Amino acid sequence: MKKVFVLAIAVVVVFAFTMTAFAVPSGKTVEFTPAGAGKVVFDGTAHAKAGLKCADCHPAVFQMKKGADAIKMADINGGKFCGVCHNGTKAFGGKECAKCHMK
Repeated sequence: MKKVFVLAIAVVVVFAFTMTAFAVPSGKTVEFTPAGAGKVVFDGTAHAKAGLKCADCHPAVFQMKKGADAIKMADINGGKFCGVCHNGTKAFGGKECAKCHMK
C-alpha cells in the first residue's frame, strides 16, 4: 500500500511540474478589440520567453475568462491589469501604444 501511495504522489508531482512548464503555451495568442483603439494581441510566446507563467497573472491580476475584466487604459497607466508589469520599469510602459494596439 505504501508503494502505491508513493507512486501516486510521484505522478502528481510530475504532472504539476509538466503543467507549470507549459502554463503559457508557445504560439498561443488572445485577441482583444477595445472600443476606440486598434485590436490588442496578447502573445503567450513573448511572455513565456520573458519567464512568465499563467499563474503569475491569473487569477490575481486578471480573471481566467476572456472579457471578464473591464480593462481601461487609465487602469493600465495606473498600474492595474497589464500596467502591473508594463509600467516603464519592469516592461515597456502603457503609453507606447503601437507596441500593443494594431491598426
